[in-house]
Amino acid sequence: SGDGAGILTGMPDGFLRRVVQEEFNKTLPPVGSYGAGNIFFPRDAAAVAECKAAFERHMARLNIELIGWRKVPVDNSELGPTSLESEPHTEMLLVKPGEAAAFSPADFNRELYRLRIAAAKEIHQTPAFEDFYVSSLNTGTLVYKGQLTPEQVWGYFKDLQQPDYTSHLALVHSRFSTNTFPSWSRAQPFRSLCHNGEINTLRGNKNMMRSREALLESRYFGSILKDEITPICSDDMSDSGNFDAVAELLNKGGDRPLHEAVMMMVPEAWQQNPHLSDDKRAFYSYYANMMEPWDGPAMMSFTDGRYVGACLDRNGLRPSRYYVTRDDRVLLSSEVGVLVHLQDDLCVRKERLEPGKMFLIDFEEGRIIPDGELKAKMSTARPYREWM
Repeated sequence: SGDGAGILTGMPDGFLRRVVQEEFNKTLPPVGSYGAGNIFFPRDAAAVAECKAAFERHMARLNIELIGWRKVPVDNSELGPTSLESEPHTEMLLVKPGEAAAFSPADFNRELYRLRIAAAKEIHQTPAFEDFYVSSLNTGTLVYKGQLTPEQVWGYFKDLQQPDYTSHLALVHSRFSTNTFPSWSRAQPFRSLCHNGEINTLRGNKNMMRSREALLESRYFGSILKDEITPICSDDMSDSGNFDAVAELLNKGGDRPLHEAVMMMVPEAWQQNPHLSDDKRAFYSYYANMMEPWDGPAMMSFTDGRYVGACLDRNGLRPSRYYVTRDDRVLLSSEVGVLVHLQDDLCVRKERLEPGKMFLIDFEEGRIIPDGELKAKMSTARPYREWM
């Protein structure tokens, strides 16, 4: 039994089109116009039915149409006794906007975020349904994870073995439990990121998030934010899980890209840095009034499907290296020597992520955006100097 491992990929559109046609005799809408996610259920069939019914009630309320529930094929023959004892029933949910809905792609993702949280809050009111957990639910990425070892992930999830399951990105994580017990839901990646390290300021971060919930505002969600989406943090989640929840709120609740949310939460050392531009200093100073640093040894990797990136804490207390290959692959890891069979002559560039710096790939532009260019753009996107 492992502490937890998993993989987050881009939405495997070709694979999903085939299985939806074969299993439901339906045709998926265009990419970006449907959502998918894997969900853990209690193993009792009656409980599964009740959880689904609750979820579908919220879907109807939010004008989200069901495409189908698909049982995720798994092979648990290699699981250890601890993982096997707590193994959930896993199904994939596929949805699309209802006929009367007029969601933009970004707003559809916001509604899926709202759906996931509101439905889970209702379902978790029944103690017997505490194992219910939505690994992810959006239009751009898909998460397969569990209380597994890294070597078990591929064999356990049969979907990943299919030749037409393709993706332009992958976040892979292996968990080593320190401050929380292993569980299927605490495995990583989470919905938008994975984390190597620990948040040493976690209690303070959670308390401050709780204290400001009454003051939170969102132009999109309005009063729904307080009524349906809070509380943001939870004692049931690990430090990484709470970080993911706050980053997702900052991303989905407004118009901040995910990498800006991560910059707010893991700022570089800016206060006594004489080499920082006035724009960047104003950017960090402004957000320091809104969000305390989530401090500690941390290498965060994150994605929303369009961007994939990573950042290192301001003290650089975790390793992070990346290679660029001749065939335009980028390989980043928080440990050295992970890819022992990668030949040196295939690499055109080898770099390390420096303390407080961010690494970002924009798949629409097809390039790596340097830290300096990225933060110069983000720090001048709004009049932070004027505001400060």
